[in-house]
Amino acid sequence: MTAHAHDHDHEHEHGGDAVPVFDNRELILREDILAHTKELAQLITTAEEVVMYQHAEKLIQSHKNVQGLIAQIKKKQKELVAFQTTFNNQAMVEKIEKEIDALQDELDGMPIVQQFQQSQSDVNYLLQSIVSVIRDTVAEKLDMEAAAPPEAPEQCD
Repeated sequence: MTAHAHDHDHEHEHGGDAVPVFDNRELILREDILAHTKELAQLITTAEEVVMYQHAEKLIQSHKNVQGLIAQIKKKQKELVAFQTTFNNQAMVEKIEKEIDALQDELDGMPIVQQFQQSQSDVNYLLQSIVSVIRDTVAEKLDMEAAAPPEAPEQCD
């Protein structure tokens, strides 16, 4: 077997039935797959679940009470870190954790936040469903190919 230069970096055997080994970048960057993936992504952005999520997100971002609670929680979290690391004060840590829990409960109890959380969950479910369909379809195709009888090798004259 003689060695020769290649423009690619996968391994192969010459003259045999070896399967090429592809680098992840080669698999991810195949133009046809990438193009269809972008089309699918564009379709997903038009799905009702995504549109509802975007609407709920805008409502959350512009809601003064929600943003105020989020700001308070972030401030308390910074205080918590300071009392854990800098001051090493467990009593204050516990007090601040309770305050954060109360603020989080108040935030989670708001209908607008519940709507946002539900829309997040719906989008996640949609995406997981899409991934499952792709995974199952590929697995089924691979199983069908594995079960098919091998083709006879071509004769070289």
